[in-house]
Amino acid sequence: MLHDGPAVEHLSASAYRVPTDPPGGDATLTWDATTLVLAEVTAGGRSGIGWTYGSPATTHVITGELAPLLTGHDAFDVPGANDVMSRAVRNTGRPGIAAGGISAVDNALWDLKARLLGLPLARLLGAARREVAVYGSGGLTTYDDEQLVQQLGDWGEQGIDRVKIKIGESWGSREPRDLDRVRRARRVMGDDKELYVDANGGYTRKQAVRVGAAMTEFGVTWFEEPVSSDDLAGLCEVRAAVRADVAAGEYGYDLPYFARMITAGAVDCLQADATRCGGITVWLRAAAVAEAHGLHISAHCAPHMHAHAAAAVPNIRHLEWFHDHVRIENVLFHGSLDPRGGTVAPGASGEPGHGLEWNQQAAEPHRTN
Repeated sequence: MLHDGPAVEHLSASAYRVPTDPPGGDATLTWDATTLVLAEVTAGGRSGIGWTYGSPATTHVITGELAPLLTGHDAFDVPGANDVMSRAVRNTGRPGIAAGGISAVDNALWDLKARLLGLPLARLLGAARREVAVYGSGGLTTYDDEQLVQQLGDWGEQGIDRVKIKIGESWGSREPRDLDRVRRARRVMGDDKELYVDANGGYTRKQAVRVGAAMTEFGVTWFEEPVSSDDLAGLCEVRAAVRADVAAGEYGYDLPYFARMITAGAVDCLQADATRCGGITVWLRAAAVAEAHGLHISAHCAPHMHAHAAAAVPNIRHLEWFHDHVRIENVLFHGSLDPRGGTVAPGASGEPGHGLEWNQQAAEPHRTN
């Protein structure tokens, strides 16, 4: 017999702006700070936390539009809450800020449910594996050669043997530097490590094919967003022409987005981001769609938010250990995971939920609202 869980009593949100170290940049964007939006939900004397990365305006969506909907809702009924939130923002516009808010709240509800039941989140979701592979992600276009080499060396010292750097600098206008950085990364890493690149949609179709062919010499096996992820025909064209796996999907804000990308034949590995797509609820569904089509899924950024969900799907390829988010999550939370050896073990400590606790003292100087 099913039993109702405790009712949601309160939902709050706050935003924290953390400066970069140093300024960040990729093919199409530069930034000097990253904002984390925290959602906290309480029920039954326990609290759960979830987060997204995005505009501070996301807090107003959470407190103004989502909180009234969820007050009194069964805290165990997380997919039901996700559906209520998704339907309510129809006219507000679900993609973008609203999707970020829904994602943060959904993630917090899963953490809350696991804490109420006294279970690590991976166990609640049903773990398919004890460890999840990670890849070091960074190599920003704003780094000089010394910074790039230092970061690659740091990952190597941690035993992380998969790494990704950014290319496509200045909307693809600096091809020689892109290829020089790939060459340098391979030389630093040696021949026995996996090398990935991310163009963030900065290239044209033929340019991406040309760069992809040139990178074959350096053993690149992952070519992320060689063209815009909105250009499914372009992704297909590049995928057919290059040896590296083509990956995309980080800008998916709902499940149909992933279905369109997969059925178009646009990717070899699907990416999805639980801080954007609608939270862990939708992320797991995206993983199932990928599995049904014989594809792996890779968790995009926010590694501590994804780790337990990643452990719960059989077709996970890896978790993005993104430098900027790792740095922020190590500062703002207690209980960070250890990627040494190239894997993390979510739930191994036995702590309930996702195992992280908010560090209010460290976070307060960065608060924006």
